[in-house]
Amino acid sequence: MSSPSRPLSFGLSRQELALIVITMVWGVTFVVVHTAMRYSGPLFFVGLRFVTAALLGMLVFHRAMAGLNRREIGAGIAIGASMCLGYGLQTYGLQTISSSKSAFITALYVPLVPLLQWLVLRRPPHWMSLIGVALAFAGLVLLAGPDGSLSLQMSRGEWATLLSAVALAGEIILISRFAGKVDVRRVTVIQLFAAGALSFLFMPVTGEAIPAFSWVWLLAALGMATASILIQLTMNWAQKTVSPTRATLIYAGEPVWGGIAGRIAGERLPGLAIVGAALIVLGVVVSELRPSWRKRI
Repeated sequence: MSSPSRPLSFGLSRQELALIVITMVWGVTFVVVHTAMRYSGPLFFVGLRFVTAALLGMLVFHRAMAGLNRREIGAGIAIGASMCLGYGLQTYGLQTISSSKSAFITALYVPLVPLLQWLVLRRPPHWMSLIGVALAFAGLVLLAGPDGSLSLQMSRGEWATLLSAVALAGEIILISRFAGKVDVRRVTVIQLFAAGALSFLFMPVTGEAIPAFSWVWLLAALGMATASILIQLTMNWAQKTVSPTRATLIYAGEPVWGGIAGRIAGERLPGLAIVGAALIVLGVVVSELRPSWRKRI
C-alpha cells in the first residue's frame, strides 16, 4: 500500500509540490491584477472575482451547502468583510505601485497576525514573532523608500497595500476564531460571496463606475476566481500531511514568485528595495519558526 505523501525528486512529496505550484500561482496573480487595473476599477474587479468564485464554489460544494446554518453565515460574512477590505485596498494599490512591491508589502500580513492577536485577543506573541516583525518592518523601510532611499515616505498606493496587509491578518485571525466550529466548505462559499457583494455595494460610495467592457478584466477576473477555488481545495488537501512550519516556508515564497513575475513583466526594483524585499521574506519565515534548544547531556 503506497503512502499518500511518498517523496518525489529532491525529497518533495506530492503535497509539498502542489503547495509550491499554488504559491507560484499566487505570485503571478499580482501581475495579472496589476494589468487588469488598466481597464477596471478595484472594487468592480474584486466583486466580480469573488462572486464568480462563490458561484464556482457552490457548484463544487453544492451537497454540503444544504446544511448551512446561522453561525456559518455570520462567520462567512465577517471573514468576507475582511477579505473585501483587504483585497479591495490591495487592488487599489496596484493601480499605482508595481506588482513586485505589492507582493512584498502584502506578505507583511504573516508577521502582523501575532501582533493583532496580542492587541485583540490578549495573546502575547512568541519572541520569534517579534523578531520577524522587526525584520519585516526594516524591510518595509528599505522597500518603500523612493528610488531606493533609506526613508519611509510611502505613496498612497503603498499605504493602501500596507493597510490591506492588516486587513488580511484580521482575516486569518477570524478564520482561526471559527475553525472547528463551522463547515469550512460552506463558510468558504459564504465568505467569497460576501466579499464580492460588499465590493459591489461600496462602488457607489467611492464613486467607482462600472468599467467599459474589456476582455482583459473579464478573463483576469474569471481566471482569478478559478484560481481561488483551486488554491483553497489544494491547501485543504495538502495540509493534511504537510506540517504548518513546512507549509509556511513554502508560502513565504509567494512574494518571491511575485517579484520574479514582475521582473519578467519588465518591472525593476532599486538595490536597497531588493534588500528590503529579502528582509520582509526573512521576517515572514522567522515569525513562524519556533526553535527549541534541548540541553545536551
